[in-house]
Amino acid sequence: METAIKRLLKYLSFPVNIAPLVIFRIAFGALMFISISRFIYKGWVYSMYIQPKLFFPYYGFEWVKPFSAMGMYLVFALLLLCSLGIILGALYRVCILTFFVLFTYVELIDKTNYLNHYYFVSIVSFLLIFCPASDNFSLDTKIFRKEEHFTIPRFYIFMLQLQMFLVYFFAGVAKLNADWLFDAKPLSIWLPAFSHFPVIGGFMEEKWLAYVFCWFGCTYDLLIGFLLFNRRTVNAAYLAVLIFHLATALFFNIGMFPYIMITITSIFFKEEFHIKLLHGLKKLTSYKTHLAEKFESNPLKKWIPAFFLLYFVFQFVMPFRYLLYPGKLFWTEQGYRFSWRVMLMEKAGSAFFYVKDTATGRQTIIDNKEYLTFMQEKMMATQPDMMVDYAKFLKKEYQAKGFTNASVYAQSYVTMNGSGSREFIDPTIDLSAQSNSIFVSKTWVKSY
Repeated sequence: METAIKRLLKYLSFPVNIAPLVIFRIAFGALMFISISRFIYKGWVYSMYIQPKLFFPYYGFEWVKPFSAMGMYLVFALLLLCSLGIILGALYRVCILTFFVLFTYVELIDKTNYLNHYYFVSIVSFLLIFCPASDNFSLDTKIFRKEEHFTIPRFYIFMLQLQMFLVYFFAGVAKLNADWLFDAKPLSIWLPAFSHFPVIGGFMEEKWLAYVFCWFGCTYDLLIGFLLFNRRTVNAAYLAVLIFHLATALFFNIGMFPYIMITITSIFFKEEFHIKLLHGLKKLTSYKTHLAEKFESNPLKKWIPAFFLLYFVFQFVMPFRYLLYPGKLFWTEQGYRFSWRVMLMEKAGSAFFYVKDTATGRQTIIDNKEYLTFMQEKMMATQPDMMVDYAKFLKKEYQAKGFTNASVYAQSYVTMNGSGSREFIDPTIDLSAQSNSIFVSKTWVKSY
């Protein structure tokens, strides 16, 4: 055992060229600059973080609140500035740390806006904090006249590759369910919407095509990480990455995610590719090394492997936490987020809330549009923890309006994967008295 650990540490400490890490830094920074610019341009800063009257916090992060309108625009301006700093390697540690803090802060404000790729961006920026990605081809080496490193321990590259492997692999594990494999749901519901496509549109209503897409998607996700790690199959695997993500970009409105994955999956490419690309960038920008090129290594700090062992154990365990809760995962959604479950269900519903004063018997029906944006109402109607948040908000709202003993109830009906509308939660339960603790099962969600 001790020998195996020593061999692993030797493998991870082995010096490799820094080029893949530098290219990854530049690509990540550029993607973030485009993504944040797009976010601002589309007006999402206003619609997601300024317009809403209330927000849906994550359990344990209820203290995270949005700034004023000016403050939120300043946050996004700083994110843009940090992205530039990451690209250029200018004050890199400050920029990547600030980017991680601000981006994660923004995502923690409202779980209405949760997306797997936002979570992915947060954890990749976290990993990059520890990487010596500005030790070559950066303004930091010029500003601070730092000696450039040309090799780094393999660990830093492996760490990023392993994180990407987990995204793909757990997305595949999540597809190992009866709805996906044996009923082709929800793709058999979504694909007919593309029947107007030229040439291929005629096939979109064919059930067999939905099965092909489902089984291919599952197989792809489960195997692609292994194929990318293998030097003999990495090129073919990347071609599959291109086809898969371009197809998802064509069919589904999932923003920058396909392009992020296409770009940074290049971290798996052979070292020679990155060396040539970095050499080309240096030539294009007339970049001169600060000191004579000395092939010095940046040694692996001893505490880093131990720290990241804990980190990756957490990453392996997190997607399986749903096993702690009763009921069908897709229905209750307890343990759904942060587990790389990407586009696995078609779920829609409606929820009607009413507040009752148990002291006087007075009762009022709530117009959700008075308090929620369209997206918040849509997401809340199918997610039990958001219903609890909303009920607690309504209780405070109506206590302020004179309801002495306010209780909040809801009638909710949800359809999942075309199964027909079903009652979602127990209408006799006072939702404002329920907990969103991760240690409490939501037994008031009706069985599927």
